[in-house]
Amino acid sequence: MQKIDNVVIRETGYVAIWVLIFSTMMQSIFLIAGFWDYRVLLGNLYGGAVAVVNYFSIGLSVQKALGKEDPNEAKQVMKLASSARMLMLFIFVVIGVLLDFFNTIAVVVPLVFPRLAIFLRPFCGKMAGEGTGAAEGNGDGLSEDVAEGRAPTENENTEGTDRVKEGNDDEE
Repeated sequence: MQKIDNVVIRETGYVAIWVLIFSTMMQSIFLIAGFWDYRVLLGNLYGGAVAVVNYFSIGLSVQKALGKEDPNEAKQVMKLASSARMLMLFIFVVIGVLLDFFNTIAVVVPLVFPRLAIFLRPFCGKMAGEGTGAAEGNGDGLSEDVAEGRAPTENENTEGTDRVKEGNDDEE
């Protein structure tokens, strides 16, 4: 089994922190609105965990695709991983909605939290006096090639992906 890259771990941790922050805000909204019960808490924990695991699996699939020499093979890895993640999300959401001890809204809403965390990433880095944390500036820590689902060829600039490929972690 391939070693999990430090970038994947760091970015998943970043997303997990934001999921926790947004989940706390959602709990507060339910409480203030008078709709809070234990099912909201359980649904939020479940949905948040599924969201973080989904984001982590994205990182693992990108890492695996970057390890492929053939761009077509890397593209296939990304397509297969994307399909598997969508199936996983569908199954987990259906389970969360069908089980009575989860609040449906509290299961589904946290699935959006990683996207919000990715959106906030460039702003958080600038406030802390750092860069965006993005490899080539697309705001989510991935190079444009990887974000589009293709691996860069040897003739293309792979400066931002070398850090992930080689496991260097100079930006901390």
